[in-house]
Amino acid sequence: MTTYREFYRDRPVLITGGLGFIGSNLAHQLVSLGARVLIVDSLIPAYGGNLFNIHGIEDCIRVNIADIRQQSTMNYLVRGHDVIFNLAGQVSHIDSMEEPYTDLEINCRSQLTLLEACRHNNPAVKVVFAGTRQIYGRPESLPVTESHLVRPTDINGINKAAGEYYHLVYNNVFGVRATSLRLTNVYGPRQLIKHSRQGFIAWFIRLVLENKEIQIYGDGTQLRDFVYVDDAVDAFLRAGADDVANGEVFNVGGLEPIQHRDLAEMMIRIAGSGRFRCAPWPPDKQAIDIGDFYSDSSKISAGLGWRATTTLAEGLKQTFDYYRAHFDQYVPASGEQVASL
Repeated sequence: MTTYREFYRDRPVLITGGLGFIGSNLAHQLVSLGARVLIVDSLIPAYGGNLFNIHGIEDCIRVNIADIRQQSTMNYLVRGHDVIFNLAGQVSHIDSMEEPYTDLEINCRSQLTLLEACRHNNPAVKVVFAGTRQIYGRPESLPVTESHLVRPTDINGINKAAGEYYHLVYNNVFGVRATSLRLTNVYGPRQLIKHSRQGFIAWFIRLVLENKEIQIYGDGTQLRDFVYVDDAVDAFLRAGADDVANGEVFNVGGLEPIQHRDLAEMMIRIAGSGRFRCAPWPPDKQAIDIGDFYSDSSKISAGLGWRATTTLAEGLKQTFDYYRAHFDQYVPASGEQVASL
């Protein structure tokens, strides 16, 4: 029987947002498995795309710099691929509140563009969508399961929820096989750290490496779970190879939750640098904060055999090692603003 990893040998695969954080790590894995990889990325400057993210595999993949909102472009690019990993998107919650129409364009219209291209030009393709735990909003109970109500607290969460449901509709109505992975806080090498608007753990990593101060909003007791990027990539590979996932949504969460202050202390201890303090909540950030959150990943474990295997301490060490070796590829020489959680 072919394993899910053997499934990708010599298989044509497309990754939207493939120069970004998760997409590029996925590309490295797919190359190692013998897949024929096409990356599509718009390289919008403020987002996560970085050509250095494919360092070492440049000669093993194809890259097309394109905006997936362009229908004619996507009509052509989706052809001939067996699996599409759809990771293109805008992930900043703060940016979505400041520029809601941009978030709508990137997280809703672009998803319809891709799905319409598949429906008319490659209806047999399998699409795996990068969803988010943000769609749940403030949890009613913990850990959060897939049956929890979807009620986002910000524009980004609303548009990501819509993007997910587009995929499910195309699966159920048009037969374009699709699934969504509701990712919790993913971290690791190749993540954007040049500014603070795309995930607080990435910004914490940068501050610690620069021996600067982390500011944690509130008393630091809020809980989150974290998934190392290699574990997240494994979830994508499993979902893409198994039709059990079709029409389903799956939480992809960490091994166990941790308080923000304990996370900061762990990072400082592992890196041997940095410091932290607690600070009052800015009103704009407190208004969209979801409080404690950690997810139940038992559904994907039962259905696809996935579980997180990398401890937070192991993942942080590997992440620090990567950025120490390649810091200049991710942080502008002039530096950037300091931010908090």
